[in-house]
Amino acid sequence: MHRRLLFQIMILRRLGLFLHFVCIFCFGRDLNIAACLQQLRFCRQKLESLEEVVLKQGKLLDEIISEKNHRSADVGVSKRQKIAEHSDGRTYLEPSASASAASASGNSCRFVLLKELSFDGARVMGIDASNQIILASGKAPGVGGEHVLRKISMLSSHEAHTIQLPPDTKVVKDICILPGGSALFASLGRRLSLFSMTTNSVVLECNLPLPAWSCSAHDSDSHRIYAGLQDGRVLVFDTRQHSRPLHSMAGLSKHLVHTLHSVTDNSGSRKVLSASAIGPCMWDADGNQSSPKLLLEDDNQRVCFSLACAPPSSDLLVASYRPKADYSSGDAAAPSQAYLSQTPTQSGAGKLGQHTVIRRTGNASFAEGSTCHSNVSEVRMCKSAIVPCGNDEHLFAYGDESHRGVLTWRLPSLGVHSGLIPHRQPILDLRYAGSRAGGGYLGCLSDDKLQVYRVDR
Repeated sequence: MHRRLLFQIMILRRLGLFLHFVCIFCFGRDLNIAACLQQLRFCRQKLESLEEVVLKQGKLLDEIISEKNHRSADVGVSKRQKIAEHSDGRTYLEPSASASAASASGNSCRFVLLKELSFDGARVMGIDASNQIILASGKAPGVGGEHVLRKISMLSSHEAHTIQLPPDTKVVKDICILPGGSALFASLGRRLSLFSMTTNSVVLECNLPLPAWSCSAHDSDSHRIYAGLQDGRVLVFDTRQHSRPLHSMAGLSKHLVHTLHSVTDNSGSRKVLSASAIGPCMWDADGNQSSPKLLLEDDNQRVCFSLACAPPSSDLLVASYRPKADYSSGDAAAPSQAYLSQTPTQSGAGKLGQHTVIRRTGNASFAEGSTCHSNVSEVRMCKSAIVPCGNDEHLFAYGDESHRGVLTWRLPSLGVHSGLIPHRQPILDLRYAGSRAGGGYLGCLSDDKLQVYRVDR
């Protein structure tokens, strides 16, 4: 149809040119000039009208062709995913456009975009599901901006409330929401801080010997709080007597503790899960052990940068790894530069990393399970999450570096589930918070945007 209309235009244009010459001929021979001019005007009007129709039809046709090619590409990606899964037993995820929807119907979990805000400078977030409050920490906009806390209500359309933090807090590296309307901060200012969401102020500070990179607390005992330090130690504090730590537990290495989770084992005893570059470890929460237990064998070829679990259970975990960088070659930043940088690294598609399921096989034993691969940051210690979906089903969520959005996999098989709406910048933080009323919230944060999804089971 498109070609036929173009052909008609060409014919009319030639007809108009022919009539133009006819009029000149008639004028030269004193024939009916008025009739020729009237016919010429009629043809020109017809030509202009037909040209407008062709342009509209052409635009519509281009859109149809583009949509058809887009769907064909999605089908091709889906086929490649199946081939990859069946050829070597591992899952390589290349998210298609159809997998980038805000909700995934027909699956065990449905993600509904609840709130999306433009955010500048935020790096770490926490979600208080009970009070439906989001906390995000980062630098205030502008050169030399101070480190501030932003408090957002999920129920209100008002802008975030900005709260000034004490000047010696410095960069907040982790936020843990406690029962009763308070939050715990771990910061590079050598502080473990307790923040009241009622008064919007820091009500308690524990002085630390070194910068803290992670923090946690038990739901059943909010007085017991933990800090993961830059030298691999984990400190235990009691908020009722916080002048000095109850326990100072040395790690298996001097690598910084980037993740802490408060959990229980099969007997109901309180434990602390940690993760550093060497991998995930289990600690006795009361400091009765001389050293933590490494859950998997140490692998010198990979670096653990994230650990996800579903507290208080420690039966199902997912550890994330990237290949160990060769700093001597100059291809990567030195560890101090990589760890201490607060600015997101524009690393393109990142590098191919892996996510590994860890299952409990006994009261104190764990085994490595399924593995999938995705694009991960070359330097950042990114967060991941396990999302409960009801009926004892779970999803693993991670911010893929090339997709620049959250991707989810089914557990424990790590089969591809869905992808959420991508950002323009890489995902810097990712948190899940369950609600006592059922369901929960999944939040993700990039350099310029905050998204919160409601998880319907």
